[in-house]
Amino acid sequence: MATQLQLARAGSITEQVAFVARAENVEPELLRAEVAAGRVVIPANTLHLAQNLRPAGIGRILATKVNANIGTSSIRSSVEAELEKMHTALDAGADAVMDLSTGKNLDHTRRALLEQCPIPFGTVPVYQVIEGINVEDINHDTILRVVEKQAAQGVDFFTIHAGVLKEHLPLLETRVAGIVSRGGALLAKWMLHHDRQNPFYEMFDDLCGIMAEYDVCFSLGDGLRPGAIADATDKAQLAELRTLGELTQRARENGCQVMVEGPGHVPFDQIKYNMEVQHEICDGAPFYVLGPLVTDIAPGYDHITSAIGGTAAACYGASFLCYVTPREHLGLPDADDVRAGVIAAKIAAHAADLARGLPGAADRDKRLSAARTSLDWTTHLAESLDPKTAENMHAEACKEIGAQKLHSADYCSMCGKQWCSVRINAEIRKALKAKNVAGV
Repeated sequence: MATQLQLARAGSITEQVAFVARAENVEPELLRAEVAAGRVVIPANTLHLAQNLRPAGIGRILATKVNANIGTSSIRSSVEAELEKMHTALDAGADAVMDLSTGKNLDHTRRALLEQCPIPFGTVPVYQVIEGINVEDINHDTILRVVEKQAAQGVDFFTIHAGVLKEHLPLLETRVAGIVSRGGALLAKWMLHHDRQNPFYEMFDDLCGIMAEYDVCFSLGDGLRPGAIADATDKAQLAELRTLGELTQRARENGCQVMVEGPGHVPFDQIKYNMEVQHEICDGAPFYVLGPLVTDIAPGYDHITSAIGGTAAACYGASFLCYVTPREHLGLPDADDVRAGVIAAKIAAHAADLARGLPGAADRDKRLSAARTSLDWTTHLAESLDPKTAENMHAEACKEIGAQKLHSADYCSMCGKQWCSVRINAEIRKALKAKNVAGV
């Protein structure tokens, strides 16, 4: 069976391409050409498609997408809690979900999530590769079995840390934070123990064979991403990026869709360069960034630091933002943290789409502004990114001012009736209209 990439190259507009084109209001032939060139990916495992997947496209001609990471840990492991987090992410508008579980019963957790997940679903196979064994005991057969099993469950995209090479490790000696990627750290430990090359790099073509069979999209992992501002854009990060550029071409040659993961902690002034160099080295493959976080000093508020960086990243070249929750660096997020993280990333994605002039991006802003100006609270709240939060705050304000009906107030408690500019503007417009009618 041919993959999305192979079919697009052959000139075929698949059902997935047609679906995404309708959803994003782009010409199907243009989207097909971008998929064929590798500048757009549509992560869609054939088995997930047959079950419940609603395809989504990732690339610069499309709206910037947002991913939400969920998953158990060895400290806290509950399928019910992860289902709650996934549904919270869906409700908040996430475009994709990744299961990063490292707790118990990984197969059961993944299966339960996939059964209820209508959007692209990703995993990091190496997390399961070491399930029940020491990292030093990883071998090629174990890796292939896990990748095959997860693909057969319907996973749409895999983070594969194949770009961390043995020769890159000495470049880490001057780093402040070392390796912050779990996958990157595990593979570095394996390479040092065995004095051998990264097994994912060595068996990359075998991985391509499995992924092409199910049409799983590569998300080439940045195992050496900077985890501190001081480490941003260093030799280790750029050395791995060059390897990811090589692997991008190899994946495409094998008929596989591929996107590339990126930093990390990056000062604001370096974000533009990071986006441009990735685009050049990886031949326009969609860029999937974690944040980037623009400062290290905001534990508890890193959804904000990442939204600041994410806006710049998506403006300058990224197509896919991985959310960061308020609990980043502090603990496993709960459902409330997931909602806050998704909304912050959605703000960043939309702000970037506005800044780059994506057709139609400003329409929703205009609808909300018009509703706000006309005191149409129903539309004002419905057009917001997080209607539930906005509705709750509006209800509290209505209670404060004694409004008899929820959406009937012509002012709120921020300014009060006398000082409300929106209300005053309505009076001004009415007066100007009366003067025009009177011919004054």
